[in-house]
Amino acid sequence: ITHGLPRVQELFEARTPKGVAPIAETAGVVSFLEDAKGKKIVVTPEDGQEAIAYPITRRQKLLVDDGSKVTVGQQLVVGAIDPKQVLRILGPRQTQIHLVNEIQAVYRMQGVSIHDKHIEIIVRQMLKRITVLEPGDTDLLPGELVDRLRFEEENRRVVSSGGKAASGRPELMGITKASLATESWLSAASFQETTRVLTDAALSERSDPLLGLKENVIIGKLIPAGTGLARYRNVRVEPTEEAKAAVYAAYDQYEFTPFESQGSGEAVPLDEFEVN
Repeated sequence: ITHGLPRVQELFEARTPKGVAPIAETAGVVSFLEDAKGKKIVVTPEDGQEAIAYPITRRQKLLVDDGSKVTVGQQLVVGAIDPKQVLRILGPRQTQIHLVNEIQAVYRMQGVSIHDKHIEIIVRQMLKRITVLEPGDTDLLPGELVDRLRFEEENRRVVSSGGKAASGRPELMGITKASLATESWLSAASFQETTRVLTDAALSERSDPLLGLKENVIIGKLIPAGTGLARYRNVRVEPTEEAKAAVYAAYDQYEFTPFESQGSGEAVPLDEFEVN
């Protein structure tokens, strides 16, 4: 897969590709505008809103014609799409699908077969953070980058008490940056920039909740996966009456007669028993 590694790295690190291909931000009709500065694709919405122009180079191959209709998120020229633009225009779900499809395309081109679930786990971590825009009545700060689970928990807590929920913008982070921005300082310190991570954790008096797999592996604790999850640790399985009846009925066909053997019944004294 050596030929496709730069593209895979570009996708996993969420970098803006060279010669990025624009995608339509709104549905509308396509027209072209050419002047001394270059060529532009203009999408005019049918509802009368302001038209949006996308500058392109003359070498880029067009995927739309003059007068054709485009939908939201449709690619306008040949090239690589910026995943950050997909996130801004189409949202997190379509960004996840786009990243998985693009990464799989590289591996399949090299004849490598990988199940989608392995890539989906990584992509999920890349979209796990949210930037707080309006804190509402929560304890979050404007501009703070927080974990999605914490953001949702804070909103549930505030809404249940009748308060105003916070609003936020999902962020796409590369795998290196996402690993260092994790809530677990143990996991982050084991990856890169160990001194900085440990110093920040010590100055902030942070404690590690040990919710992920990596930090539990580091300290030799049972990982929270499968039967290691808290809800499965103290489970007691009680057989039903039907199961008990089925098991006990299976023993009725056997007759156990341990005291009806044909021997003499006399025990051999230990002092008379010779051991070679």
